Order: sequence, then C-alpha cells, then structure tokens
Amino acid sequence: MRAVVLNEFGGPLTLTEIEEPVAGPGQVLVRVAASGVNPLDTKIRAGKAAHARTHPPAVLGMDLAGVVAAVGPDVSDFAPGDEVYGLTGGVGDLQGSLADYAAVDARLLARKPTSLSMRAAAALPLAVITSWEALVDRAGVSADHRVLVHGGAGGVGQAAVQIARARGAEVFATGSARSTDTIRRLGATPIDYTTTSVEDYVARHTGGEGFDIVFDTVGGATLDASFAAVRTYTGHVVSALGWGTHSLAPLSFRGATYSGVFTLLPMLSGRGREHHGEILRAASALADAAGLTPILDDRRFTLATVADAHTLVESGTATGKVVIDVG
Repeated sequence: MRAVVLNEFGGPLTLTEIEEPVAGPGQVLVRVAASGVNPLDTKIRAGKAAHARTHPPAVLGMDLAGVVAAVGPDVSDFAPGDEVYGLTGGVGDLQGSLADYAAVDARLLARKPTSLSMRAAAALPLAVITSWEALVDRAGVSADHRVLVHGGAGGVGQAAVQIARARGAEVFATGSARSTDTIRRLGATPIDYTTTSVEDYVARHTGGEGFDIVFDTVGGATLDASFAAVRTYTGHVVSALGWGTHSLAPLSFRGATYSGVFTLLPMLSGRGREHHGEILRAASALADAAGLTPILDDRRFTLATVADAHTLVESGTATGKVVIDVG
C-alpha cells in the first residue's frame, strides 16, 4: 500500500510502498479516506515533540476517517463497510493515517457522523477529544458557566467553543483580528488579545470577576494570562499545553484550580482508550444534531503533497482545519 514515511526527524516525508497491515486481536483494518493535519504532526516531523514518543521510520498522521475493510478477532462493535473516525496513530509505535490502510485499536474508533463528509470527520478527533477532556471531564462545563477559550479559531479552539455552547455555556474566545469572523461564526464573543489586555477584557466581559472556566489551547504566556483571567475561588483553568515553567501565584491568590490534559496518554499507555471512543460517539451525536461542525481550509492535498499541507499549517495562515485526501 501507499504510505508517507518519515525516515528521520527534520527530513523529508517520503511517499513509498509498504506492506499492508493486518487487523490483529481487538483491531479494525480501516481503508483511510482522509487524514486531518494538526500542529503536533508538524512538530513530530521536526523532532520537536518528544512527548509523542515517535520513532522513525514512522508513518505519521493522528486523525483519520475511513471505511472498515476488515475486523480482527474479538471485535464485535464494527463490521466491514462501517464508516468510522478516530485519533488512532502517528505517535508511539502506532502507525499513522497517512497511508491507504491502518490497523487500529477498535476502542479508539467511533462511527462517523452521518451528517459530515469524510474530510470533515477527519478534522475532528484530536480537537474534539482534547476539548471534551478539558471542558467536560475536568471542568464540568454547564449552562451557568462563562467560558474563555484561548485560541478560539484553531482546531482545538473551534471544537471547544462548540462543545461549551452545546452545553449551555456563554463562550468568549481570544484570537487575532483575522480570527474575529471565525470566532463569531462559531457563536462565541471574540476578544482580540493583540489589542486588549487581560485586565481590560476581564473587566469588560465579567465585571472584573473573572471567567468560570478558562481553556488554554496555546500554552506559554497564554497559560500565565489564563491564571490572571480566572474567577476567584470557583474558577478553573485547563490547559492542553501546560508543560513549561509557570508561576502559580496568580492562580493561588484567586484560590482557583488547574488541570492539565494530555490527550495522547491512552494511545501511548494503552490505558483508557475506551474513553476516546466514548467521546467520539458523543461528538457524532452532537454533530448530527447540528451542534458541531469543523471549519475546513478550502485547499486540497493528497499523499503526494503532505509536505505542502504541513507547510501551510506551520505558516499559521490556514483558514480552517487542513485535511489530506487519502482515499
């Protein structure tokens, strides 16, 4: 089968022929239709994501959507012909989705939303799982919450805004001026972080009280800003990029709390993979109820032009999620 292989960190992505995998016990063989591109994919390629534990030569690509071609022993939830999606590989020793076929753990899959195309479904898994773990599992988002999403126009940010709104929260999201229309389209109140200080937007939108939940999808200085924007006593900060050195004083002085999310952990450890499938099943229901729709960049890429897709993601100029057409 065709596959895009990374032979060394920082090296080129090579389209080549490798042996087609076979579905083992508990696995599903998926004929890949589309593969979503995340910023983490580009960091893995560059050798700047040690936490992903990828070891070249490797087939990259974490998100996939496709059709079940075969099922291995001990699999009863899926059958050949099922349309599925999931966050299934490209890290650790798991083959990624930049290939014609992938043998994946059935626990990591769910049936694709019927209302979404393969391309749209492939844009969701990492973003949805990360956002769900942050907002639902850690922060318990609900209708009485005022939520701030940092990086609301990004892949994870888009999913976070829609999940929080679907659960009744009032949602605000930061971004640059070019992100304002996207954030507003998603149903959140945009905040231009380049022209507005934390103190100013906290005062304007919360009367100085702070946000009940602050979800950081950016990391670095944005996590520090999150500690300054959260509500006193009852506020909760969640970050998907919480590694680094940060002062907890602003958070502590508010008596607020913090959680980190490491979405790759079930894939790397083998523990908790069932929950990924559960989240994706809930996301499918939400998407089919018109509560979750990814915004895609219009440009089209194939396995032969994956490098161009990575360059676009790295440039920060994409106007939505970048997706590779595989099938």
